[in-house]
Amino acid sequence: MTRLVGYLVRFTVILFGYAVASLAASAFLNVLFLASLGYTPEHAPTATASLYFSIPFFALFVAYFALMPACVVILVAEILGRRDWLFYALAGAVVAGVFLGLVGHSGDTTFAVTDTSAIMAVIGGGMVGGIFYWLSAGRWAGSWWKDENAPTSPGPSGS
Repeated sequence: MTRLVGYLVRFTVILFGYAVASLAASAFLNVLFLASLGYTPEHAPTATASLYFSIPFFALFVAYFALMPACVVILVAEILGRRDWLFYALAGAVVAGVFLGLVGHSGDTTFAVTDTSAIMAVIGGGMVGGIFYWLSAGRWAGSWWKDENAPTSPGPSGS
C-alpha cells in the first residue's frame, strides 16, 4: 500500500513538473516573440498585461505538442535515475527537435517551422522547459524505485 502511495506521489510530481516546464517554455517563447517585435523594458506595462493571458494559453499548445516525446524522455530518466540538469536541458532540446521533425514532415504547413531563428527559439524553449522540469521534478528521478530495504554492503573490516 505504501508503495502505491509512493508511485502516486511521484506521478503527481511528474505532472506538476511537466506543467512547470510547459509554462517556462511558453514564457521563454513569449518573451522572445515580444523582443523580436521590438518591445523593450520601457514597454513593460503594455506587454505585461498580454503575457498574463498568452503564457498560460500558449503553454497548453506547448504541453500538447511535446507530450509524447516528453513522456518517453521522462520514462527513460525515471528508469535510469538521471538527476543532472544537463541531461534534462539536452532532453528538452531533443523533445523540441522531435516536435520540429514531426510538424515538418506532417504535410500540414500550418505548424511547419522553417525559419532558422524560429527553429533555434523552439529548441531553446525546449531546453528552458527541460531545466525547469529538472528544477521541479527531475532532481528526484528514480527515487520511487530505490529499495529502502536493500542490503547494505559490509564495511571495510568485512563485518
